[in-house]
Amino acid sequence: MPIKRILVPVDFSSSSLLALDYAIDFAKPFEAEIIVLFVVEPVVYATPADLYGASADLGMVLKEQERGGREQLASLQKRLQSRYSRLRTLMQTGTPFLSIAETAKRQKAELIIMATHGRTGLSHLFLGSVAEKVVRTAVCPVLTIPARKAPRRKPARSKPAGKR
Repeated sequence: MPIKRILVPVDFSSSSLLALDYAIDFAKPFEAEIIVLFVVEPVVYATPADLYGASADLGMVLKEQERGGREQLASLQKRLQSRYSRLRTLMQTGTPFLSIAETAKRQKAELIIMATHGRTGLSHLFLGSVAEKVVRTAVCPVLTIPARKAPRRKPARSKPAGKR
């Protein structure tokens, strides 16, 4: 099956940018188009202040997230254009895993390449895994790139007393 279009969701973390680098190298032999997707997740929460009518303007927060996302996408595209010209960016607002799966379907992507963030324990339980949900809902194959952990430093060896 020829691969013509690859969707790469990014959140601008080092893990997602590593997945984008991988996708560029993967796409080159196929001359596939890469669609870089950033999803802005609307902030929805209730605070005690909501009971008394004073709350943050969540519309302004969303607009600021969208503005920042557009700027980061433009910067990313400009930086990568010389490395791979068949790259374009998109921004969506919504639940990340649903937006990723729907965008892949709408854009007719043959493959999604995305990072995992390697959450475990309570953060995985409460936040879930976007990558895991994309794998379950996408209509095309999903290639996940594991989060890289910083290499562990070797502890400094202490010299035995009396030896210098």
